[in-house]
Amino acid sequence: MKKWIPLLAFAAVLPGLAAADTLSVATSRFATLDGAKVHYKSVGEGKKAVVFVHGFACDLTIWRLQAPALEGKTRAIYLDLPGFGKSDKPDLSYTTVYFAKAVDAVLVDAGVEEAVLVGHSMGVPIVRETQRLDPKRVKALVAVDGALRSLGLKKEQAAAFVGLYESPSYQATIGAMVDSMFTKDTPPALREEVKATMQAVKQSVAVSAMRGMTDEEAFRGNDPIPVPLLVLNARSPYWTADYEAHVKKIAPGVDYQVLEGAGHFVMLDKAETFNTLLTAFVAKQSAAPRPAANPKDVASVDAILAA
Repeated sequence: MKKWIPLLAFAAVLPGLAAADTLSVATSRFATLDGAKVHYKSVGEGKKAVVFVHGFACDLTIWRLQAPALEGKTRAIYLDLPGFGKSDKPDLSYTTVYFAKAVDAVLVDAGVEEAVLVGHSMGVPIVRETQRLDPKRVKALVAVDGALRSLGLKKEQAAAFVGLYESPSYQATIGAMVDSMFTKDTPPALREEVKATMQAVKQSVAVSAMRGMTDEEAFRGNDPIPVPLLVLNARSPYWTADYEAHVKKIAPGVDYQVLEGAGHFVMLDKAETFNTLLTAFVAKQSAAPRPAANPKDVASVDAILAA
């Protein structure tokens, strides 16, 4: 219960979000991957689902403000990647491919036949890899402030970055990172809750996940994305005009949105706008089946909202 006190304080200052306990009351379920349990929660019924994949050092509670917005509209599944939250924490390499297999294990266990995968940060290359792994089941992707191409780090740069998380000042490094990812307008209670969640992650898991995230293999080239794609990014120097052009090249029908005034945790800083764009995109995918994304098939979310 103590974990939710900051959330309740945050919800109190944002009308309409007090129902954000949807996730806290949902029943825990567990899929299995190579003997390890993968924790998830399912809200709603059906063979079609929106599936949420968190980023580095987070857990399924990061989607707390999306759960009430989707409840009653579609089935939604929220999972803890292995190593995080209530999932098992096996001693192995936490690569993008391993995480993708965990996501797919949840889809199978939950009986999902058609999925829209929503990934945040590190979760973006993970949902992309899951689509490669299970193309018949994954029908669309949503990339939330995460990369769809290599980070471009040289080996020594990647090693130095990972080294920050191997040091005794690990928790201070996490804290400083979190502070830099929110805006000045983010309620302090929310920022501190996210920080506490991330600092609680086992150091060896965080180091391994960071090593996997900075590995060139996490992105496996620049092959086309053959399903509808929605990008929801914060205004950031990381997402350059060159990056946007790259995304539009590998996913010609992409709906590429930039949410002003948001930090890295776009879905928390701009929850109402984020939820509106997400639900419109999901409704678009449910309207009619299609084999793949292309400019003629995928309309802009803006056009959907204006209709």
